[in-house]
Amino acid sequence: MPKYLDPKADLTFKKVFGEYPELTISFLNALLPLKDDEQITSVSYLTPEMMPDNPLRKYSIVDVRCTDAKGRVFLVEMQTVWSEEFKQRVLFNASKAYVGQLKKGKKYELLQPVYSLNLGNEVFEKDIDDAYHYYRLVHEKHSDRIIDGLHLVFVELPKFKPQNFSDKRMLVLWLRFLTEIDEQVKEAAPELLADKDINQALELVEISAFDEVQLEAYERFWDGVRVEKAIIDDRARMMKQAKEMVSQAEEQGRAQGLEQGRAQGLEQGRVEGIKATAKRMKADGLPLDVISKYTQLPLSEIEKL
Repeated sequence: MPKYLDPKADLTFKKVFGEYPELTISFLNALLPLKDDEQITSVSYLTPEMMPDNPLRKYSIVDVRCTDAKGRVFLVEMQTVWSEEFKQRVLFNASKAYVGQLKKGKKYELLQPVYSLNLGNEVFEKDIDDAYHYYRLVHEKHSDRIIDGLHLVFVELPKFKPQNFSDKRMLVLWLRFLTEIDEQVKEAAPELLADKDINQALELVEISAFDEVQLEAYERFWDGVRVEKAIIDDRARMMKQAKEMVSQAEEQGRAQGLEQGRAQGLEQGRVEGIKATAKRMKADGLPLDVISKYTQLPLSEIEKL
């Protein structure tokens, strides 16, 4: 029997970070780009469901949604299967959380920043070595000019290397917790066990902490992940094949067009040459019927020359 369950699963992730405020505070302070005077000291959980004001608009849900004493909003999502539209979904949810703070008649200066922390279990920035990506509204030429409001953080877990964050102890420990712990681990590393918060998180994902119904839900989650990945892979393969077929068809079309163009060009050149010859014959005073006989041009065409 394995000792631990994978904390990246929906069941375990929400249990650790959606039910234990002290662990959420530690996790957010470690992974978000917060200055010393911006550290989170308390959180209150909000419903992860964000209902639209208008029932015709889009409903959305995140893994963890909470706020602190300053009114800042924090959204956390664990994305086990990457899709291209995920970034747009993150921006949509963060924007909705930002706008949702302001009730009718309230002033804009009451708006507080929204921090969206998103952990991906797949590589999606293939041409960038960094695992940590921080987006915000920054002036194109003057990077010190910032419009505060939306802070979007993406972490590619497969790229994570502890040595790249050696000066950020808790960030390293939390990401090690997410990347090292799964059903294959018999005993967690001493560094993880030594930290109070990480040790508590480890206890929460021990298999003995879950009943049979929860374990079945855990297995269904990973089955769903495997199916979703297979569908995405098949779709990507089909798209690639379609693009290759279109490219081949376009290449064949270009080749045929060039061939037709050459043939049309040659024919056009031949006709123009015959007309030039007929024009000279006409200028020399040759009868039109004689010119027509040797050039095969109709008399009406010759008369126009």
